[in-house]
Amino acid sequence: MADAKVIPFDDDRSRARRRPGRADGEAAAVRALPGPQHGPEEPEGRREARDGLPGSGGGREAGAGAGAGAEPEAPVVVDAGPGGAAEEGAGGGGWERRLAGGLAFLRRRITGDYEVDEFGYDEELTDQVLMSLLRPLYEKYFRVEVKGVENIPADGGALIVANHSGTVPLDGLMMQVAVHDHHPAGRHLRLLAADLVFVLPIVNELARKAGHTLACAEDAERLLRAGEIVGVMPEGFKGIGKPFGERYKLQRFGRGGFVSTALRAGVPIVPCSIVGAEEIYPMIGNARTLARVLGFPYFPLTPTFPWLGPLGALPLPTKWTIQFGEPIPTDSYAPEAAEDPMLMFNLTDQVREQIQHTLYKLLVQRRSVFF
Repeated sequence: MADAKVIPFDDDRSRARRRPGRADGEAAAVRALPGPQHGPEEPEGRREARDGLPGSGGGREAGAGAGAGAEPEAPVVVDAGPGGAAEEGAGGGGWERRLAGGLAFLRRRITGDYEVDEFGYDEELTDQVLMSLLRPLYEKYFRVEVKGVENIPADGGALIVANHSGTVPLDGLMMQVAVHDHHPAGRHLRLLAADLVFVLPIVNELARKAGHTLACAEDAERLLRAGEIVGVMPEGFKGIGKPFGERYKLQRFGRGGFVSTALRAGVPIVPCSIVGAEEIYPMIGNARTLARVLGFPYFPLTPTFPWLGPLGALPLPTKWTIQFGEPIPTDSYAPEAAEDPMLMFNLTDQVREQIQHTLYKLLVQRRSVFF
């Protein structure tokens, strides 16, 4: 498992807004005057007859009847709400729209009228619910700054390779939000997760719904050939479970399996560097015996956990930066290049060095861990 503006269940993000003009102020001033402003009400038939006469002003065209120097009346923008009901202005009926959208969403969930791909990915649930739950953590708590997101291709498959840290793998989730919210083409990131993610209750189901899949070459290659953006963190548990004293020092990238997968699929490799995740849970110790009993790769001891109980499980509000580097193309290599161990070693080392160099550069540039 892997790093609000959008209101859940509100699919219409292009809602028209009315900008108040001078005519609005004048109309409000007229309404505020005491007493009737237009005289006694005319019978409907007489008013219709008068409006039909030329020069009466009842059916005048745009601009007719206006005095010299008068400004045209500000147009009223009408937005059709759910069920075809029209709404006037920017704020009218907004809660009705959200309620209708929410009820429609619940109806689809109850009746099963939604799509899930072969990996269990539920795009609607991810967009409407999961991203909305993660977004406050991303925007307000960690205040993530994203750089180089345009380096991710606008279409076709690509493999994003990132460093892994933080004791708890929040960095993959924040990276998923970064791609989802900031990529110009609105792409989705499909993360490769460890076996442990898919044996934990609840976490297993949520990971599948969010588009995560088992970190194996077969699943990764199928996603890449289907044109998906796939994210992998080759350090694995060695990265997120390393001591605080080794922060921002990349661990081994395995045997280069991710490079072989990218070569077979012919997709570019996009290095990604994440700064800020290392300090959310400073790991000062590891209760190995307890970890073996629980079946975990490690059991972290931090300055606050487990000493402060549930309160100690809160991550520190560090300031994050996620930078996507220049893509490394692989489509120029022959298909058999995926079996060349020297080529895989060289490309793996190239990706690792690029991530490490960017990490050092970002660390030099940041002013503080928390600001």
